[in-house]
Amino acid sequence: MHIPVLRDEVIHHWLGDPRGFYIDCTLGGGGHLRQLLPHLSDEAKILAIDKDGEVLRQTAATLSHPNLRLVNGDFKDLDRFLAPGEEGQAEGILIDLGVSSFQIDEPQRGFSYHEDALLDMRMNRNQPVKAADLVNQLSEQELSRIIFTYGEEKFARQIARAICKYREKQAIETTLQLTDIIKQAVPARSRRDKHPARRTFQALRIAVNRELEALEECLPKAVEALKPGGRLCVISFHSLEDRIVKKFFAEQARTCICPPRQPVCNCYYQPSLEIVTRKGITPGEAELEVNPRARSAKLRVARKIVVLSNREEE
Repeated sequence: MHIPVLRDEVIHHWLGDPRGFYIDCTLGGGGHLRQLLPHLSDEAKILAIDKDGEVLRQTAATLSHPNLRLVNGDFKDLDRFLAPGEEGQAEGILIDLGVSSFQIDEPQRGFSYHEDALLDMRMNRNQPVKAADLVNQLSEQELSRIIFTYGEEKFARQIARAICKYREKQAIETTLQLTDIIKQAVPARSRRDKHPARRTFQALRIAVNRELEALEECLPKAVEALKPGGRLCVISFHSLEDRIVKKFFAEQARTCICPPRQPVCNCYYQPSLEIVTRKGITPGEAELEVNPRARSAKLRVARKIVVLSNREEE
């Protein structure tokens, strides 16, 4: 069983009242929740969400709590999954943006560039669009944009051009087909340190599952779901995700929205969050020795603060 990323740090910030209401927005293998449950009383309530129904079913068999509620859905719809009376009551919310180990370790899911499988990459297999649809149907310009933007791949244009040239002869259907195309498109000197297909596969996965859009939709809903003093914990694994979280936290923690040149603040703006981890928490060397997959992980935490009326403030 895989060790959850930043296990101790997450539990330290996620855990509050043992009798409270907790939300795991991205259950996956349930690693973090499994660590949290021993700290909770039977009175606590837990909502666990995952868009991958197969992973949810596997994980459900390994978790036990009298008030655990499992939901197969996308965390962007968090507000729809709350029961009456749960709005604004969450003690702690966790969003772990990493791909589930179940998905990575099962070649047939099409996430891995090391194993041959159909080019799928869907976290929810009920959705219609697969990675193969993108590489076979999108224009060269759009493929280049996705690979550059979501994968931060400097050879995006070369890779997109190679994909389009290949598909003129035959469709790209498998992971190793795509991997070979990428290897041929990337200069030999750039293949030494990291696998040349890593960034492109990341980009396609993000695009297929609309991961960044879902994160942007979920964050404000998570703040609404928290009770005053409740904490929102987000683990990101690449700079695009972290940038979204960092920016959102900063915007919600602002104390003034007056024009920059205005000498005196009179906006009475009240922030909704207080940032708990200014620089974000990253794994230490001891964790990385045991779990190399955690290398790019970063945990950011913010606490919901009580919004006072102007009269109370004065």
